[in-house]
Amino acid sequence: MQQAFSELIQYLDEKFQKSASKEDIVSLQARVDEKFTRAFDVFATKDELQELMGRVEQLNDSVHALTNAIDRLVKSVDDLRIEYSAMAMQLTRHEKWIQQLAEKLGLKLEQ
Repeated sequence: MQQAFSELIQYLDEKFQKSASKEDIVSLQARVDEKFTRAFDVFATKDELQELMGRVEQLNDSVHALTNAIDRLVKSVDDLRIEYSAMAMQLTRHEKWIQQLAEKLGLKLEQ
């Protein structure tokens, strides 16, 4: 009977040695925790989403402000173009008048 118990004890010792130790379980738990932590890093919290929405709203406001500034700039450039065209026409008309005056007065204008 003593022999049977010693064989049983030896068998059980071998099985327990093959099972996980406390260090193995702690190591496994640490790896599992790390994997779950990484997995949850992908999900945003409510605060993070609100912060993101606030930043998007600020960006939207900036885009609107830039669009308005560009519209004002384009209007100014267009007004300057129209004014330049009017001045060019007036200059042409003045040059024509000066030529006519010079002819009537008998003056020769140098170019």
